[in-house]
Amino acid sequence: MTSFAHITRAEDLENEARSRMTPGAFEYVRSGSGKEETARRNQTAFSRWDLLPRMLRDVSERSLETRLWNLTLRAPLALAPVGFQTVIHPDGEMGAARAAADMGLPFTASTVSSYSMEDIQSATGCAPSLFQLYWPSDDEVAVSFVRRAEVCGYDAVVVTVDTPLLGYREQDLKNRYFPLAEGAGMANFKTDPVFRERFGLADSSSQTDWQEAIGEVLLNTTLTWERIKWLKEQTRLPVVVKGILHPEDGRFAVEHGLDGIVVSNHGGRQLDGAISSIEALPAVADAVNGRIPVFFDGGVRRGSDIIKALALGADVVSIGRLYAYALTHGEAGVRQVLENLLTDLDVSLALTGCTSVSALNESLLKEKQI
Repeated sequence: MTSFAHITRAEDLENEARSRMTPGAFEYVRSGSGKEETARRNQTAFSRWDLLPRMLRDVSERSLETRLWNLTLRAPLALAPVGFQTVIHPDGEMGAARAAADMGLPFTASTVSSYSMEDIQSATGCAPSLFQLYWPSDDEVAVSFVRRAEVCGYDAVVVTVDTPLLGYREQDLKNRYFPLAEGAGMANFKTDPVFRERFGLADSSSQTDWQEAIGEVLLNTTLTWERIKWLKEQTRLPVVVKGILHPEDGRFAVEHGLDGIVVSNHGGRQLDGAISSIEALPAVADAVNGRIPVFFDGGVRRGSDIIKALALGADVVSIGRLYAYALTHGEAGVRQVLENLLTDLDVSLALTGCTSVSALNESLLKEKQI
C-alpha cells in the first residue's frame, strides 16, 4: 500500500489497475461500447466549460454538506453502482461500501453485485445507501428485490432504464469476457426466494444452471413510464431513474411522481455516439427545475469536474470507474481515493470563491464557443 499512497492522478490510478487486474476484467471496467466515442467524450467534454472564480471572498470556513430527501450527506458525492466487483478484488462491494461508509458517502449496490444486498447494507452501517435495480423481465422478481432493499434498510431504489439490451461492447466481445461467466454478480439472485422458486434452483444447483436462469431474466425490453410508476407503488422508498439524457425524459420523471433522476449514459457502455453526460446535464436540470434531485455520473475524475457538474445543475455527483480502479487495492484503496477526491473538491470550492456547494451556479462557468 505504500507505493499506492503516492498515486493521486486519475490516469496513474487507471494504469495501476491495469497492472493488477486480468486483461479481460480490466477492459470490462475500462472500455465503452462501439468505438468508445461516448466513453471518451464523458471525460473530455468537461473542458467545454471554464471556471470563472471570484476573488477577495472569505473562504476560511467551508462546508461540503448537502441535503438529499431527508438525508444529510457529508458531500454531494456518491459511489455509483458498479457490478461484479469481485473481478477487481476479493473485497468487492463489501470493501467499497465500508470505505464509503467511513467517509460518510452514499454507496449504491448493484443488482449484479457479488455479495447480497443484505450483506452490503450491513457494511454501510449508518451511512446512506441506495440499491440499483436492473428490472428483471419477471415482475415478481423485481418486486422481491425492491422489497428486500426496503426491509434491510436502503434509502432509495435506483432503476437503471438505459439497458433494454446490453450495448455492443466490442472490447468485451473481442476478449470473450463477461463476469457472470466467472461466477461474479449472482449473489442477489442466489439469495432471492422468488427467483429460486421461479427456476427451481437450490444451493446444490450447478453454476451453469444459475447463469442460464439469470441470463434469461436480467434484461427487460418492455419497460415504460407507466411501469416505473407501478413499481413506485410497490415500495415506500424513493424511486430514482438512472440513464436520463433527454430533457423531455426529465420532465416525464417529474410528471410520473418519481423522486429523482440520474443524468447518465452508463459510462459510455450502452449507446456509442450518445451525448456526453455533462453536455446533457444543463438542459435536463432546467427541465426538472429543482422539483426532484438530479444525480449525475459520467467521466468524473477530479474535484473541478464535480464543481462544474454542480454548477450546471446536479445535486449529487457519482463516481464509478475511479473507485473501481482504486478497489484493486481493496477497501483501503477506495478510502484513499475518496479522501483525495474530497480534499480536491474542498480546495476547488475555495478557489472558486465559494464556501458551500449550494453557492455553485452557472455564473461561475464560461462555456467555450464551438
